[in-house]
Amino acid sequence: MTDSAKPKQIAQALASLGHEARLGVYRLLVRAGDAGLSVGQLVEDLGLPASTLAHHLRMLVQSGLVIQERQGREIINRPDFPAMARITAYLQEECCSGVQRRTDAA
Repeated sequence: MTDSAKPKQIAQALASLGHEARLGVYRLLVRAGDAGLSVGQLVEDLGLPASTLAHHLRMLVQSGLVIQERQGREIINRPDFPAMARITAYLQEECCSGVQRRTDAA
């Protein structure tokens, strides 16, 4: 990942999480961990129509947040944890550097 491409890729990933349904899909995948979840499990857990889920998964895959792997007849979806770490690190380094944290309660 080049430095000039990094902000664009970070923005794309964050934008994909800006939709409530995609955030829900991603949250469920992160909680499932490295084992991931099949499309069928996601449909069952989220109650989304398969076509709607496919659209949201496509957006998450295109933004680099989710990895899909075919296992037999199923497609397993997993979060790309290194990508999540890069986004978090970018936000901390580029957006929050030099900002003191408030320690007192509001």
